[in-house]
Amino acid sequence: MRKITLAAPAKINLFLEITGKRPDGYHNIATLFAKISLADKITIAKSGKPGFRLINRTPCPLSAGADNLALRAEKAVREEFGINGCTTITLEKNIPIGAGLGGGSSDAAAVIKGMCRLFGITTRPWENRRLSAIARGLGADVPVFLREEAFLVGTGIGDRLKPLPARGRLPYLTVVYPGVPVSTADAYRALRPAPRTEVLTRLLSLYKLKRMLEGGAASDNWISLLFNRLEQPVLPRYKAVRDIRAELAAHGAKAVLMSGSGSCVFAISDTAAQSKRIAAAVAGGRAAAYAVKFLRGEYADKRNPHPHDE
Repeated sequence: MRKITLAAPAKINLFLEITGKRPDGYHNIATLFAKISLADKITIAKSGKPGFRLINRTPCPLSAGADNLALRAEKAVREEFGINGCTTITLEKNIPIGAGLGGGSSDAAAVIKGMCRLFGITTRPWENRRLSAIARGLGADVPVFLREEAFLVGTGIGDRLKPLPARGRLPYLTVVYPGVPVSTADAYRALRPAPRTEVLTRLLSLYKLKRMLEGGAASDNWISLLFNRLEQPVLPRYKAVRDIRAELAAHGAKAVLMSGSGSCVFAISDTAAQSKRIAAAVAGGRAAAYAVKFLRGEYADKRNPHPHDE
């Protein structure tokens, strides 16, 4: 095999509660990750010399230097496993950055998976301790994308993962980038601790949400359980995020929520047509809108469900 192409999907957080602050300064969370069909595309090829090509289709500036998470992932795998051969990486970037969608983390995980395939390391990288350590070292969300499952419950700093089999018919989504990034570190710094009783009540909502998705309940039965604690510090400070959230609600979405630490906001709709109508209505200016769907099972965009090897 000389070349492999992988989809690197975005995620949203259907639920996100902060359960405490750790001695190392990080926060413990309880969250429900859901991968969606908005995806970057990563191509890795064996080569005589290293190279990196960035095709940026997002409204965000993006570094193509050594600090790019995809390049850091390639370097980490090569050094850990003593790989002497060179690779060239092409990253087609479709997921906005600083958006709460995990795009950089997904790119890094796709590179790890691609390197495993190209150099025969393993077919199940999330079960390899050395690769799992690399993923955690690159970022708290990278282990999420190293897994194949589309829905995962995350605890700890989000790296303790348990797959959730979501059954039944799932709704459609409109995801909107409001034109400004949000710093995750700033969002956590501005967070005010919630009363313990309130946190426990929210965790009960997460339990109910999990049970409903596992049981295939209609979305009307579980959308009221969606929650994101990080809206508390972010919304007052970012007018663009507040405005997009209000606009999505005004266009008749069934539920509207910020993903992760923002800045992207997603809206839930019954049909693909409604999702597309909402996306068309709110797109414009600096805002970018995407009509997407939830992924199921496969770690890949549904239009390209299997990696392409050459």
